[in-house]
Amino acid sequence: MSDELLIGLVSISDRASGGVYEDQGIPALREWFGAALASPWRMENRLIPDEQPVIEQTLIELADTLGCHLVMTTGGTGPAPRDVTPEATLAVAHKVLPGYGEQMRQVSLKYVPTAILSRQVGVVRGKTLILNLPGQPKAIKETLDGIFAAVPYCIDLIGGPYIETNEAVIKAFRPKSAIRPK
Repeated sequence: MSDELLIGLVSISDRASGGVYEDQGIPALREWFGAALASPWRMENRLIPDEQPVIEQTLIELADTLGCHLVMTTGGTGPAPRDVTPEATLAVAHKVLPGYGEQMRQVSLKYVPTAILSRQVGVVRGKTLILNLPGQPKAIKETLDGIFAAVPYCIDLIGGPYIETNEAVIKAFRPKSAIRPK
């Protein structure tokens, strides 16, 4: 198995995918991972509209066909009629990890009272962890700063590569028995 972490980044926006404005989600994720990860990694990017069948197909492709260990979505998690990212994510899930959604909302509530409107979820599909993040760069960073410490160990548990982080940005948490010597 390769030690390289493969991350799928999916920005879900009707307007950005239609060229109305430039996507900010994927660049924000790329910047955060560039600073946070000490292990080798690469990305697969997708910019797609808020269409449940397209989201489901994209998540399945990234997980099953390309073998991404981690898939991060941005956008489409609110209560508006076009926001269907959580429904699509749950439709392709093998296991739901409610703690991720709960923690993402807790983190965001420190900054904005409208965080209670978010319907973000975390799931496992096969050997892929899929997390729904907010769409705005500032909120993406705040959310990742608040949840990513638990991501490397989750990826260990589902059969992915061992992820090392830049501890000045985020310190991965693992039980002592799961920490590899450097």
